[in-house]
Amino acid sequence: MDAHQQINSNFYTLDISGMTCASCVGRVEKALAKNPDIEAATVNLATEQARIRVKPGSSLGAEDLIAFIQKTGYGAKESSLRGNDAPAASTLFWGADGLGRVCLSFALAALLVLPMILMPLGIHWSLPPVWQLALATPVQFIFGWRFYKAGYQSLMAGAGNMDLLVAIGTSAAYGLSLYLMLNSPSDLHQELYFEGAAIIICMVLLGKWLEARAKRQTSTAIRALQKLWPENAKVLNPDLVMSDDLPLDQYRTLRLEQILPRDRVLVLPGERIPVDGVIIMGSSHIDESLITGESNPVKKGLESQVIGGALNGEGVLIVEAQAIGVESVLAQIIALVDSAQTQKAPIQKMVDQVSAVFVPTVFMIAIITAIANWYFVDSGTIAILRAVSVLVIACPCALGLATPAAIMAGTGIAARFGILIKDPQVLELAHRLDVVAFDKTGTLTQGKPRMLDLMPLVEVGTNTNQILASAAGLQLGSEHPLAKALLDAAKESKVNPIACKDSKALPGIGIAGTLTAGDYQGERLSLQSVTSLEHHPQYADLLNLAQAGFDQGQTISVLLKADASGKENSTPIALIAFGDELKPQAKLAIASLHQMHIRTVMLTGDNESAAARVGSSLGIDEVFAQIMPGNKAEIIQKLQHSNNGKQHHWVAMVGDGINDAPALAMADVGMAMSTGTDVAMQAAGITLMRGDPLLVADTIDISKKTWGKIQQNLFWAFAFNAIGIPLAAFGYLSPMLAGSAMALSSFCVLSNALLLKRWRPRNIH
Repeated sequence: MDAHQQINSNFYTLDISGMTCASCVGRVEKALAKNPDIEAATVNLATEQARIRVKPGSSLGAEDLIAFIQKTGYGAKESSLRGNDAPAASTLFWGADGLGRVCLSFALAALLVLPMILMPLGIHWSLPPVWQLALATPVQFIFGWRFYKAGYQSLMAGAGNMDLLVAIGTSAAYGLSLYLMLNSPSDLHQELYFEGAAIIICMVLLGKWLEARAKRQTSTAIRALQKLWPENAKVLNPDLVMSDDLPLDQYRTLRLEQILPRDRVLVLPGERIPVDGVIIMGSSHIDESLITGESNPVKKGLESQVIGGALNGEGVLIVEAQAIGVESVLAQIIALVDSAQTQKAPIQKMVDQVSAVFVPTVFMIAIITAIANWYFVDSGTIAILRAVSVLVIACPCALGLATPAAIMAGTGIAARFGILIKDPQVLELAHRLDVVAFDKTGTLTQGKPRMLDLMPLVEVGTNTNQILASAAGLQLGSEHPLAKALLDAAKESKVNPIACKDSKALPGIGIAGTLTAGDYQGERLSLQSVTSLEHHPQYADLLNLAQAGFDQGQTISVLLKADASGKENSTPIALIAFGDELKPQAKLAIASLHQMHIRTVMLTGDNESAAARVGSSLGIDEVFAQIMPGNKAEIIQKLQHSNNGKQHHWVAMVGDGINDAPALAMADVGMAMSTGTDVAMQAAGITLMRGDPLLVADTIDISKKTWGKIQQNLFWAFAFNAIGIPLAAFGYLSPMLAGSAMALSSFCVLSNALLLKRWRPRNIH
């Protein structure tokens, strides 16, 4: 093996204690950076961990690093990382829910059941009682030991469960048979019930195996995402100079957990990208389908962001790592899906309350069944067998699986198509939605506006390039879409933006700053929306000049020079028109919601005529224009309580910006585009992994389907018990049939939930 292909083992992850703020992080990192034997190190306050890579050939070890960090005043110890490897096949086969135990128990029980199978054929044969005891005992106490153990633990905790019911029920049948055998040892053909107890154990074990198998299938989404991570990555030597003739064999192969931010990673055609980062050399088509749900590979070039786990196409790429480990998009997706699948939906709390009283109730029914049958049928044997049947068929297993199985399957398939449901409560609300409110910019539009026109005002004779340089200078360092549009326009016109000082954002209005050069050197300029100038003396004139742009759906900003006497007397310098194209799927997305009988609303800060034009072209039912960012949440609240609060509507909010976060939190269901800000995604219960408005209708559809499965599962779980318990109490179900019915109920609930894996988006895109 070549040297550059060897795995570097000089990497350590340490748990750091005592850090309380970012300065602590800086202190530890600075200390580590001074050590000549350390190649790279990063410290994370949230995880309280330091990830350190020691230079090859160094004798520095974990104990040395711990002592070194302790000298800085913080505690340190080597981290015990938990692997996510799948269990060994032998463990799955012979484990508590393994197929091997099921097969062996059935092999022993088959000989006990064989006489019953032969009886319809006219063959009357039975095993001697001693042989029946020999075959039933290992099934009862070896393969069935798990039920005794779990039942005892639940009893000690003061709560009954399914295992306790099985243990008591089968022990009663086994004990009754043993009692009959000992009291009539000479009767070789007496009726015993060893086969009933054994088959119940076998059927429950089979049911548990089917459950475990189905649960693994419901978590396939997480396992598929975990498999996207390659084990290793090719890290270029740090002293290589980037050039077109860069030697591509100068790299080391490191384990994925050893990669650090700013490492340069080589990705060959057909390989998976190991880290989140930015392409610094090369271009290719990237397949992100398992992460974003986007079916077509996306063209990526220089400075394009890439997601770890995506599949590289035809090109050779060099990616500068930006986010690794728990900070990566893929890790966050896995965490979100895992969190959603392990949380309890509100309806599950009701089921838990029912289950809490279910087992004691079943015991009471079994006791009443035994007493009633003993009294009316005058047979202790029949009384015990019918009580056993009640205990066995009443297992609350299906009831407990009904909700989580549907949630796991639903959230898993949704994640496959780019819909991350973070909160199971959303599933209980999304199916009720009758209003969906959209933010305009970045949600219904591309979110990438471009400057369409710059119109100097007549009374100002300044050069157009000077105006553009001044306006672009105000936006230096801003992340606002309009800022990028101005800077791109300046770059295309080969105009250098003029730097400004004392730059200050005006929330919901624009930005202001003092120019340091050019025609407006020393002047305080501001770039504002037309609607923010309604108290300006020239507002009517500015509005008339901007009207033509508004009619075409454009956003119009005004560049002004401040006046010492006040902002109302500031001098307008120019009107700047911006255009933001609608997303090609926007109109179809609105139509899809209308097909679902959902009213659509658009919220925007644009002028009313511009907003109305966009709303009309998309077919949106209601448009709220000239909305300040802080007022969006108020609009959502009004939509929820219409007709003076007499009528309640279930409202979803779809947005992508920081100013959408309050509205996303206020809405019954918040949906954030992942193309937007982290703040918006944190405030929303659902994250749409690509900026496609069609996903909104898909989200509501999978939520309705999942909610439907929850209801169906709960119905069947209750129905099995409601029908089965009376049948067992009146002797229409033998213990063996009761065990089979119990296992069948769990299997039906899980199989019904797994049907969600067949779900596909309403509009394939």
